[in-house]
Amino acid sequence: MNVLAYLIPISLGLGGLGLLAFFWMMKNNQYDDPDGQANRILSDRYDDSPEDEA
Repeated sequence: MNVLAYLIPISLGLGGLGLLAFFWMMKNNQYDDPDGQANRILSDRYDDSPEDEA
């Protein structure tokens, strides 16, 4: 049971650190991809349409 006295604060600290990192990334626009959809629609690389067998 004494181990839990160490593990619970460590896990809460690591979870808080991950949450802070997430909010920092959102603040600095790390997840923005303004050109991604515009370029993806012009490419047929990931086209899911069936192939023509003719």
